[in-house]
Amino acid sequence: MVKFSGNDVTGGNFPQLTINGRMRCSYMMFNCEGGESDGNFKSLNVGLHVGDDAQAVLANRDIVKRRVGVSYLLSALQVHGSDIYVQKEPLTGDTEVQNYDALITNQGGVALMTQHADCQAVLLYDSVACVIASVHNGWKGSVQNILGKVVGQMVREFSSEPAHIQAVISPSLGPCCAEFIHHQKELPPEFLQFQVKENYFDFWQISVKQLMDKGLLQENIILSGQCTVCSDEYFSYRKAVRCTGGVTGRNGSVIVLRDI
Repeated sequence: MVKFSGNDVTGGNFPQLTINGRMRCSYMMFNCEGGESDGNFKSLNVGLHVGDDAQAVLANRDIVKRRVGVSYLLSALQVHGSDIYVQKEPLTGDTEVQNYDALITNQGGVALMTQHADCQAVLLYDSVACVIASVHNGWKGSVQNILGKVVGQMVREFSSEPAHIQAVISPSLGPCCAEFIHHQKELPPEFLQFQVKENYFDFWQISVKQLMDKGLLQENIILSGQCTVCSDEYFSYRKAVRCTGGVTGRNGSVIVLRDI
């Protein structure tokens, strides 16, 4: 279903877990190729607040909308927190909400977009309750367990059953490059079980465990297994710190419910 290299976009349709589902769910995870931006933002930067020309970013977002097949995007000005925005009405235009790191909707045709460069975009879909979520999950999000909070919100507001929720974790910071030399101050002790060598941690598996702790089934969790720092196909903040003082674009990952 998923191919995570060799294309400017990856994705597909989540499989239905019930024959009674009224909607199907599509997702796409874009890399840095195929856009209009130049310089350190070359070329499909979807981040409006990273120093790129706004008109180029809007053109890139139009490219994303055409590829996904939607009219509007719901995104957020992300702050590495754990606040969740719930959209319960149709969109009438592109919308970027302020200071949220997770988006949830049960509205068909509402495309949720997470912007990321080494952080994970975690896309969630419950085919029984017909609800989706898009989560910006960096190491600070992992410390705050934003994934667990999002699953809890889906359960409370939309009566989701965690065993029905499917998840896909985007290309992101891999254990090969996730060095935290101050981890004793930054990370909780329970993360030590995911230390793969001195000062290096596997945040992919941390996310898997946090999802499973909330009731998701392991077979319903897809890991891309591709490190954005190692790959030239993706924007990477850690890589940019070494090369451009941290100036770089943001990859876009999008999830949307569609009527069957």
